Amino acid sequence: MPIYSYKVKDSRGTVLEGAVEAENEAQAADVLREHGYHTLSLTERDAPTLATRQFTLFRRVTAKDIVVFSRQLSVMISASVSIVRALRTAARQTASPKLHEMVLDVANEVEGGVRLSDAFNKYPHVFDTFYVNLVRSGETSGKLDEVLQYLADQEEKDYDLRQRVRGAMTYPAFVMAMLFLVGTIMMIFVVPKLTDVLRESGATLPLTTRMLIGVSDFFKNFWYLVIGGVLALFFGIRAAYHTPAGKRKIDYLILHVPIFGPLFRRIYITRITHSLATLIGGGVDMVTSLKVVSGVVGNETYREGLVKTVQEVAAGNSMTTVWKNRKEIPDMVTQMIAVGEETGRLQQVLARLTEFYTREINASVANLSTAIEPIIMVIMGLAVGSLVAAIILPMYTLAQQM
Repeated sequence: MPIYSYKVKDSRGTVLEGAVEAENEAQAADVLREHGYHTLSLTERDAPTLATRQFTLFRRVTAKDIVVFSRQLSVMISASVSIVRALRTAARQTASPKLHEMVLDVANEVEGGVRLSDAFNKYPHVFDTFYVNLVRSGETSGKLDEVLQYLADQEEKDYDLRQRVRGAMTYPAFVMAMLFLVGTIMMIFVVPKLTDVLRESGATLPLTTRMLIGVSDFFKNFWYLVIGGVLALFFGIRAAYHTPAGKRKIDYLILHVPIFGPLFRRIYITRITHSLATLIGGGVDMVTSLKVVSGVVGNETYREGLVKTVQEVAAGNSMTTVWKNRKEIPDMVTQMIAVGEETGRLQQVLARLTEFYTREINASVANLSTAIEPIIMVIMGLAVGSLVAAIILPMYTLAQQM
C-alpha cells in the first residue's frame, strides 16, 4: 500500500508533518480530513529501490536507540503532549532512519485508533514482548506516563549493564584473536625460514622441533584448510544455535564455561528478577509476567524453567515449586522469593535481588580483566617458551658444534 507524506494544519493552525498509508491520494486526503486536518500538501513517496531495500537491511535499530526513544517519549507524555505528537517528535529526533520510519508508522496507527501497545507489537524485533506488555499495562491502568518513565529507566539500566559486560568480554576476545592471527602468520612465513637451517644441518632434531616443523608445514601447505576449518566451526555453531537441541546444549555449556560461566549465570538471574520486578510493578499479572520473561531471558536452560514455573503458578502453586529444584537458580533467590510471596512484597524482594546481583556483576566485570591477564600472559609465555625450545636452543647447539 502506498505511503503519502503530508503537511497539514490542525484546528489551532499548527503545521504538522507526517506520513499516512492509503490506497490512493484521495483516500489519504479523506483520512486526514476525518481527523480534522486541513491538507496543505500530499505527496506519494517513491517506492524503495532494490539497492535501498538492501541498504536498509544493514541499518539496525540498536539498544541505545530504543533507550533514547523511550526516554524522549516518556518525557513528552509526562508533559501532557498527545501520544501522536510525542511519537512524531521522537521520530524526528531519533538518529536511526529505520526507527524513524517505524515510529512514524506507529504514530499513524495510533492516530487511526490503534492502541499504542498494539502498534508497537507490529515490530517485535524492535519492541519485544517485555516492552509491549509493559506499555499495555500502562494503558490499562491509565498511568501510561508513569509506566513509560519507569520503562525508560529500566531500559537504560539494562543497556548500561550490557555495555559493561560487552566491554569486559571484548578485551580477552580481541587478545585471543590477535594471538591466533600472529601465530598463524608466524607458522606460515617466519618459522619455515628458521627451520630450513636446522633441516639442512642434518643434525638430529629434538621432539619439540620436529613437532613445530610438522605444524608449520601443515599451516604452510594447507592454510586454506585452517581458514576453512575456522569458518566451518563458526558457521556450524551458529547454525546449531538456531536448532532447539543445539541451542539447549550451547546455552547449557555457556553457563558452565570456566571464569565466564558464573558471570553469565548472574546476568540471567538479574534479567529474570529485573524483568519480573518491572512487569509486576507495572501491574502485569504473575502468569503473564512469567510468560513474557521466559521469552526475553535469552537462555534456553532458564527459559525451560520459567515455562514450567508458568504452569505451576497457573495451577495455584508457588514460583519456588520449580525453582527450588533447579541447580541454575541460587538457593538465596528461591528463599527470598518464597518470603516475598508469603509477605505479599514480591516486587520489592525481586528489586532487592536485582540490586544485589547487579552489584555482583559489576564486581565480576571489574575483576574480569584482572583475572584474564595472568592467563593470557601464561599462554603467551608458553608460546614463546615453546618457540625458544624448538628453534633457538637447537640453533644455539648447532652453532657451538660448528
